[in-house]
Amino acid sequence: MGKIKIRSTTVLAVYHKGQMAIGADGQVTMGATVAKSHVKKIRNLSEGKIVTGFAGSTADAFTLLDRFDEKLSAHSGNLKRAAVELAKDWRRDKYLRQLEAMMIVADKNEMLIISGTGDVLDPEEDVASIGSGSQYAKSAALALKKHASHLTAEEMVRESLTIAADICIYTNHNLIIEVIQ
Repeated sequence: MGKIKIRSTTVLAVYHKGQMAIGADGQVTMGATVAKSHVKKIRNLSEGKIVTGFAGSTADAFTLLDRFDEKLSAHSGNLKRAAVELAKDWRRDKYLRQLEAMMIVADKNEMLIISGTGDVLDPEEDVASIGSGSQYAKSAALALKKHASHLTAEEMVRESLTIAADICIYTNHNLIIEVIQ
């Protein structure tokens, strides 16, 4: 499988002062056309204890989301174990290898990025981002953590995604943000 180029969204997770927040914009594009502007790319799993955000093909992301939920059930809600097992299947399974999506998964203490290349990344500095506007959002979040530490994780996610939406044509201002308590 070649390098995945994910466009059409921005997902960001920030852990700050004991709070985990994850958010995404609501835009779906088909090529250079906005197909829909209010899509929820954030999902709660395990009775709200785990939140996921996805970027890439929506159908592919839902397939992976279902598989991740199955892995969580099989591994008693262990986030890291479920993520590793999903990444193994994603890399090995002929059908799953064709899926073009990425996910951020988080519980109240940790976040992980899962990709189809078999990666399960534990991001540094308590900031994770995926999608077309990910580097804009990540840069903004890192700056806010450094220079505006009085903000909550939710406020940092909101402001960072707003900055990404101002810059990235595949990201809009229709934000969904979840906080994991």
